[in-house]
Amino acid sequence: MPAVKAVVFDFGGVLCFPPPHQRFDPIAREFQLSTPDLLRHFWAHRIPYDAGQFDPHAYWSKIAEAAGVALDESRLPVLVRHEVELWNDFDERVLSWAAHLRARGIKTAVLSNLPQPLGEELRATAGFLDPFDHVTYSYELKMVKPQAGIYHHAIAGLGVKPEEALFLDDRIENVEGARAVGMHSEVFTTWEHFVEEVLDRYALPAPASGGG
Repeated sequence: MPAVKAVVFDFGGVLCFPPPHQRFDPIAREFQLSTPDLLRHFWAHRIPYDAGQFDPHAYWSKIAEAAGVALDESRLPVLVRHEVELWNDFDERVLSWAAHLRARGIKTAVLSNLPQPLGEELRATAGFLDPFDHVTYSYELKMVKPQAGIYHHAIAGLGVKPEEALFLDDRIENVEGARAVGMHSEVFTTWEHFVEEVLDRYALPAPASGGG
């Protein structure tokens, strides 16, 4: 059985619920697009945005250009706020388990691809990062999962060997990236599935009462 000394959590899809499509509707209206069309453009330029290569103005300008409209500069703060609020539905069960792990001597970290406005919001959100020993955000490093360097940053920050860490992510390519550097890694689909089907593989503390 793996001797796991640390658990590393992705943010979107693990620590928070993925936003349903209807939460993108206000952004779609800003660009006079259908929500499916907005989603296509939203994700098309996400990697350079998450990697800190685009600032918010550059990112939203790309979407406006793809939509065939001019970016209204006065609406940029509104767009940024809409985007940040896509990701504010935290899964308190996962956060509680992270705190439970840390209290029992298991190191914890966040490792996420995300842009500067969201990262700054999470750093400023009272209590959100309290369960974690270390944070690795893509925009701060100018690299993204599944690049090897971003996993090494998280491992080094925790002071563990790759084989002593378990990484949870909702995307298979990011899970494979973690495995490529020697970490244990699992695709996270739902909290219920994780507790019932995955947790026992790693001999980690079960959720505290009420956490499952």
